[in-house]
Amino acid sequence: MTFELWLAFVLAASILLAIPGPTVMLVVGYALGEGRRSAWATVAGVALGDFTAMTLSMLGLGALLAASATLFTALKWVGAAYLVYLGIRLWRAPAVLAGAATEGNGRRPIAMLGHAFLVTALNPKSLAFFVAFLPQFMRPADPLLPQMLVLESTFILLATLNATLYATLAMRLRGAIGRPGVLKALNRTGGAILIGAGLATAAMKRG
Repeated sequence: MTFELWLAFVLAASILLAIPGPTVMLVVGYALGEGRRSAWATVAGVALGDFTAMTLSMLGLGALLAASATLFTALKWVGAAYLVYLGIRLWRAPAVLAGAATEGNGRRPIAMLGHAFLVTALNPKSLAFFVAFLPQFMRPADPLLPQMLVLESTFILLATLNATLYATLAMRLRGAIGRPGVLKALNRTGGAILIGAGLATAAMKRG
């Protein structure tokens, strides 16, 4: 793989990641509703989810999803229902700052990590997309494994930075305001974002 081809991949992947999707909506929703404690958990979940999605795509699941309307639809509805469920939970969350929460209030970081992982890894559009996207930046004449490792590690790094940026911006918005009434509104805003992401997932069609 040439440096120019890798640089083109970085540019294309950065633009694609910057466009908000279900994963970004989850990160923003949790940052608004849970505050700083959600950042490392959701960002780690995104990184693990992207690693899983890209690996599964390279192993052929993405191609199977592109060919099977039934499998694509099943994963789509499971993912959509899960996002709506998370949105409803966040909507109903108590209006307290995460740093002031008592033991047992809010969500455990491991649970938020798991949510981010599932939403990212099981997005059928992403699985099918990687199958079509990655080969555009690979040279058939060169060994495939080193190219896949470079592309996968690069994309995961970019996805992690992108999720961190969105989480930081959302936390700054939340951290500037501490009144319970405003925090309740932020919880509901984050919940509405997740529910909207779930509805958008349900509406998406196979490309």
